[in-house]
Amino acid sequence: MDARGAYVLPGLVDIHTHGAGGHLFNEADDAAWGTVLATQLGRGVTSVLPTTLTASIPELTAALAQGRKWLGAQAGGAARGGEAPAHAQVLGMHVEGPYFALAQSGAQDPAHIRNPDDGTVDELLAYADAIRLMSFAPELPGALELASRLRALGIVPAAGHSSARDEHLAAAMERGLTHVIHLFSAQSTTVREGPWRKPGLLEASLAFDGLTVEVIADHRHLPTTLLRLAYKAIGPERLCIVSDATHGAGMPEGTELKLGSLDIVVSGGVAMLKDLTAFAGSTTLLDRMLQVMHFEVDLPLVEVVRMASLNPARAVGAAEHKGSLEVGKDADFALFSPGLEPLAVYVGGERAAPKV
Repeated sequence: MDARGAYVLPGLVDIHTHGAGGHLFNEADDAAWGTVLATQLGRGVTSVLPTTLTASIPELTAALAQGRKWLGAQAGGAARGGEAPAHAQVLGMHVEGPYFALAQSGAQDPAHIRNPDDGTVDELLAYADAIRLMSFAPELPGALELASRLRALGIVPAAGHSSARDEHLAAAMERGLTHVIHLFSAQSTTVREGPWRKPGLLEASLAFDGLTVEVIADHRHLPTTLLRLAYKAIGPERLCIVSDATHGAGMPEGTELKLGSLDIVVSGGVAMLKDLTAFAGSTTLLDRMLQVMHFEVDLPLVEVVRMASLNPARAVGAAEHKGSLEVGKDADFALFSPGLEPLAVYVGGERAAPKV
């Protein structure tokens, strides 16, 4: 294969993505999942954590059952071999919510936000074998116990959609929490209590060592200054680029969709609540985010690629096989143009089908 004039990059790893092409991973449907995962593969993304949105417990368990089914079918397909891959690989599920602070719900459906001590955790963790990451607000009743339980099950505990103070995050880290989702989005910040300044989740995420931290690098959720601040505070070895894409990814401007009970619209290159008061996930996938971070934020390409491959793979315990071009790892890689547009994608050394 002649790759002259192209970059050969490790397959990108998206650990926080809800959907694309008009479909969400909350849909327990093979065709819907196939559409999303094929769209991701065409953008150079070879590994994905299908991410749920806050919903009723029956809807979430149905999505987790779909994830378990997909993982099983994927393992069977790998054993057979010989077929060109048509989808990004599923590494496990990311359960985002429903254990969030109502004040930081963002576009998470407030009708289904709850506390982790309400007795529903067992229903979700019945699918622990399919879950790789779970995000929740660490200040909520039962959150510390949840962090301990997740870590014991081999699931990465993460903080997000939270009104936490720094001491809440520190306490959760003592219980095994190692990850923070979408920096600057749905995070508490410093408040004054009398003369005292109390740091929030945002400042703690920037200041605490030992955390991997996500940014949505679509140049909509975060402007250049905040992306540079995240890079300077967290560094190129712990910062993770995620799409946080919803079903509006790949859909034209003005497309109206439902996000649970919420009405959203694709507007200005991002998904928004229909009243335009809050973002509702991005409509940008990782290939475009590489372009933003390298060409517009002006960060070194090798570091930008790491943020979209090796760092997220390490964050979810998948770096033994994914995230970099090394002997012994899965041969997941992509050819990108000098403008960082995907030209060809390979999973396990096999050219993707349909071809990019």
